[in-house]
Amino acid sequence: MKAVTWQGFRKVSVENVPDPRIEEPTDAVIRVTSTGICGSDLHLYEVLGSYMSTGDVLGHESIGIVEEVGPAVTNLAAGDRVVVPFQISCGHCFMCGQGLSTQCETTQVREYGCGAALFGYSKLYGRVPGGQAEYLRVPHAAFTHITVPHGPDDSRYLYLSDVLPTAWQAVEYAAVPDGGSVTVLGLGPIGDMACRIAAHRGYRVIGVDRVPERLRRVTERGIECVDLSTADRSVGAIVRDLTDGRGTDSVIDAVGMEAHGSPLAALTQRSAALLPDSLARKVSDTAGIDRLAALQTAIDVVRRGGTISLAGVYGGMVDPIPMRILFDKQIQLRMGQANVKRWVPDLLPLLDDGDPLGVESFATHRLPLTAADDAYRMFQRKSDGAVKILLDPTAEPV
Repeated sequence: MKAVTWQGFRKVSVENVPDPRIEEPTDAVIRVTSTGICGSDLHLYEVLGSYMSTGDVLGHESIGIVEEVGPAVTNLAAGDRVVVPFQISCGHCFMCGQGLSTQCETTQVREYGCGAALFGYSKLYGRVPGGQAEYLRVPHAAFTHITVPHGPDDSRYLYLSDVLPTAWQAVEYAAVPDGGSVTVLGLGPIGDMACRIAAHRGYRVIGVDRVPERLRRVTERGIECVDLSTADRSVGAIVRDLTDGRGTDSVIDAVGMEAHGSPLAALTQRSAALLPDSLARKVSDTAGIDRLAALQTAIDVVRRGGTISLAGVYGGMVDPIPMRILFDKQIQLRMGQANVKRWVPDLLPLLDDGDPLGVESFATHRLPLTAADDAYRMFQRKSDGAVKILLDPTAEPV
């Protein structure tokens, strides 16, 4: 089959790889009909490349049709249409019972001290082949799936794999009070969707970005925005002026480790990514630092006694965090990868004919799987208005 494979720093290619097969009684194999490129994939494209191996199959946002199931999978059958959550979880361990499928005790990658295995996401998370491919093997398939209705358009349900639950959890973790306010830093796919969800829930939302296309998408939905490219003051100062001098009740950081700014950290990240893998991993494991511009902004923006929700991925080990300010402002922090299955009951009613979150028009680009190299480059450079790119394994090359 054809699959998007990691080939090195800022390099992916579509290669022929072996077709997946049933390896365990709990497996299923699906034929992928659509798959997304996630902002987290760009971390592998750049700063986390030392945890990748040449030829690793990428991707963790997939929808498709079940082709085959193992004998232990009794709640799926060939022909079912399913969304595959980005994390692999058993559904019956203690952590899954707590609604924390990202911490599944059955699939935890203990070698690296990490949580549940993820599709297409490096040695840190199990090196499981991903879903940017024609077919995908799904371990623990009885729980690691979301059954959805058949239909002509994948985009209504595809985002249940990552974008929707990640944005929903970001808003939940932000603990915005009834009628309260939230600032969303970064209007990529997760920040954009978090704005939509927060506005749908009746909160005052202020979005922050510097990319014109991202700002336009959010402002067109009636949401206030701060354009960093024209701001003459700090985001904190601007937001305080809009909120009686306090700042918003909550802040969602949807940017993470690769924020603009933090030039020294940015140089360190790029330099580490160019080291031999074994040395780069040692640097990351013991002295890795993030670009903390977004987190620093969140700390400045949030009102005293407020909550910061971290949805953007961080990977540093020695990050300098201003504990005095966090303590003095009495800020609460919540963070982590989205526990997908926990939020599905909340999200499914929003995927009706009314489409209140605008999921059907959320993608900016739909390209053949074979265009993955160009698609990754476009997404990384934020060119051609790229905000969310979907790949179609069934489409003819262009």
